[in-house]
Amino acid sequence: MELNTVLLAVGPGDADRSDDLAEAVLQVAGPADATVVLAHVFTDSEYDEVVSRLEFDDEAAIEPDEVARRHATIRELQDFFDDHGLAYETRGSVGDHGEAIVDLASDVDADRVVVGGRRRSPTGKAVFGSTAQEVLLSAPCPATFVRSDE
Repeated sequence: MELNTVLLAVGPGDADRSDDLAEAVLQVAGPADATVVLAHVFTDSEYDEVVSRLEFDDEAAIEPDEVARRHATIRELQDFFDDHGLAYETRGSVGDHGEAIVDLASDVDADRVVVGGRRRSPTGKAVFGSTAQEVLLSAPCPATFVRSDE
């Protein structure tokens, strides 16, 4: 299978694991010379909070892609991919995290989706995490789960 596009989806809990996610994507996208789509998915309340914190001049004309481009986690990932010569684009989305990631994967015709998560207790394993579970079960392409022990 040819690998052209890798979707790396991050959210508000991924700042502390962005290095692990970036390394996982580099291992897959680098050898294939694939384009990485950096996607930040916000809930409605997260989006409003980030827009307010980033102090945009005209909040009425702001698009989720622009909010994502200015988000600290995405900027760190952009710096990493710049340093490693990987092509990327940035996308933002507002809505249910799992559904939005699956929709973005379809929209960008992703060949692979990469999402992160934490190690869970035995009880937590039964639930796995609604976002990661939805992406792993519903993505239109193979999905990679990058586990963080933190």
